[in-house]
Amino acid sequence: MSTSPESKTPEFELDLDLAFLPAWAQQPAAANKYEKYTGEEESGRGRRDRPFRSDSRGGGSGGGGPRRDGARPPARSGSGGGAPGARPFGGGFGGGDRGPRPGGDRGPRREGGFRRQEDAPRRDPLPPLPAIDVNLVPEEKGVESLARQIRLTGRAYPLFEIAQLVLKKNDRYHLVLTPEKPEGGEAASQILVCSLDDTVWFSENEAVEHALAKHFNTFYSSEKIPSDPPKGVYTFVAQCGISGVVLGPPNYHDYQNKLRKLHQERFSRMEFDAFKARIKIVKDEEIVKKWVEEQSFKTEFTALNIPETLKLHSMEEAQQHFRATHAPNVIRKVDKHSISGAALATQPCRPLLALARRAVDDQTKFPLRIVNVLSQQFARQGLQFFKVNKTVTHVAVARPHFLDMVATPVSEGVKKIVDFIDATPKCSRRKLIDAFAPAAAAAPEATAAPAGEAVSAGDATAAPSPQMAALVSDLHWLVHQGHVIEFASGLLETAKRPLPRPVRPEPKPKAPAPAAPVGAVAANVETAAVETAVESEEMAAHETAATTELSSTEAEPPAAEKPEAQG
Repeated sequence: MSTSPESKTPEFELDLDLAFLPAWAQQPAAANKYEKYTGEEESGRGRRDRPFRSDSRGGGSGGGGPRRDGARPPARSGSGGGAPGARPFGGGFGGGDRGPRPGGDRGPRREGGFRRQEDAPRRDPLPPLPAIDVNLVPEEKGVESLARQIRLTGRAYPLFEIAQLVLKKNDRYHLVLTPEKPEGGEAASQILVCSLDDTVWFSENEAVEHALAKHFNTFYSSEKIPSDPPKGVYTFVAQCGISGVVLGPPNYHDYQNKLRKLHQERFSRMEFDAFKARIKIVKDEEIVKKWVEEQSFKTEFTALNIPETLKLHSMEEAQQHFRATHAPNVIRKVDKHSISGAALATQPCRPLLALARRAVDDQTKFPLRIVNVLSQQFARQGLQFFKVNKTVTHVAVARPHFLDMVATPVSEGVKKIVDFIDATPKCSRRKLIDAFAPAAAAAPEATAAPAGEAVSAGDATAAPSPQMAALVSDLHWLVHQGHVIEFASGLLETAKRPLPRPVRPEPKPKAPAPAAPVGAVAANVETAAVETAVESEEMAAHETAATTELSSTEAEPPAAEKPEAQG
């Protein structure tokens, strides 16, 4: 293909980005630039502005198809198959050697011809959370109220559903913070509490900065004193484009210190270069005049709550004095701290809020830890636990206990209640009342006052019938003994007979060792005979040696019995 200068003119460019824009954002159609086109101007030149079109689209074996104006460009000369002048195969989107693009190098492209956004701003990753264990503990008063209700009603409640009810409101639990300690090591994080407002922090610098920002007037008083204004003429100043803080002229001696300080105090999560790029130059006379007036005064601080008067000439000196004098008394380090869930919203420490949010989300998905704490608190209240179908743990006044009415004498009313519950699917307290005390159930309807008449207090608090009282008494005894279980949904079930324990099989006697082959038996017999003969010879040798030693010992008399030698 030819690379003549004429082919690089703007009228031959094809902007892919513009082609993917909506119709209202595209450029308006210009006048027909090929009105006087004859085809002779195309000889010796190649057009790279139009992608390759196949025969199915173009309608022929040559190059491109018909244009919008209805004219069809003539065939072009060049290498490749097809008609003379056709482009080589693969010269469309992303295929073939297209040569240099008319618009120059536009950066790397992805598959499909889309450019990669290399210059897109990237957010810095958030710092890791401190190694603090957060445990959610239900409030004791709320648990006591729940236990009282369970004892009064006698109903069995699913323990995990109670945990979900506790997690729905933050005033029903409190958070216990504990630093995570590896075995045989020290804690990687610390818990600091500001005694002035009971705020929790994990960094000493953040705790000190919070105390200075919120309670500075408690320890220091400030006073403005006139000073010499900055010398020179200033026509512009630098201003933070995010916070609006005026930093002064860039050539001022204290400009870099103010810039670093502002970034460290308020925008430490942003890269310094990115923060510096947000600084703008302002030429407003009022802003410049305001900065000059601020520099014409200096602030002195007087330390309070100390025996002697102390003057501090800058904020840096006041901060250093606070760290050395007041910080050890105001900020204390603790090994364990408890925060109410309702007071969590007033905590300014962001890592603490992130830890609490993560703990609540984890327990909302599966409240295992809070269920363990709830079970301990309910156990101290005297409640019992059991599982339904070996899956769902319930808390109630008593564990299920089967009532053997054959072996245990019970009243006729109790027997009727148990038999009715066993025979009635999805039995409830209402069905029991309708079956055994229908007069009591129909009493409110029968004694309803006529229209326009008021119901007296005596009618509203009428004493229950004897049948109703006996039924409630017997059912209350069955529930509190564990013979009948009344679930939170109102269903009644009787305790099932426990399954018999499986009998352990007696240990089987050991089978005798399999008999060895005849050849192996003969070999073993020969080996045993040889070993016996060797042992016999060794024993005989030992006996002979012992007899010889004994005879020699008896033949020689003791030294005291030897006769004395004659001279």
